[in-house]
Amino acid sequence: MLLKFSVFILWIQLAWESSQQLEQSPRFLSIQEGENFTTYCNSSSVFTTFQWYRQKPGEGPVLVLMLTKGGNMKKKRLMAQLGEARKDSSLHIAAVQPEDTALYLCAG
Repeated sequence: MLLKFSVFILWIQLAWESSQQLEQSPRFLSIQEGENFTTYCNSSSVFTTFQWYRQKPGEGPVLVLMLTKGGNMKKKRLMAQLGEARKDSSLHIAAVQPEDTALYLCAG
């Protein structure tokens, strides 16, 4: 049986907004189709909302999930969580597919 695997490449950038600092990790990741993925965003300040954007090659960023007032949000295979202190967030993608290949950005 022939199995095909696509490489999922993810670029994460360091984001700066005035005096507030956002840092994402990992900064780069390559995984195989079907694996799970989690990225983290940490802030130097408290935010009331965190947004996660996906930017596919050759396209502009698109809002995929927005968290307000804590908790978590799920949309199909994507789930985002906001930390209790509202200074961090995570984005989890279950069973990545080739169409998930993108740059993922957090904003607060």
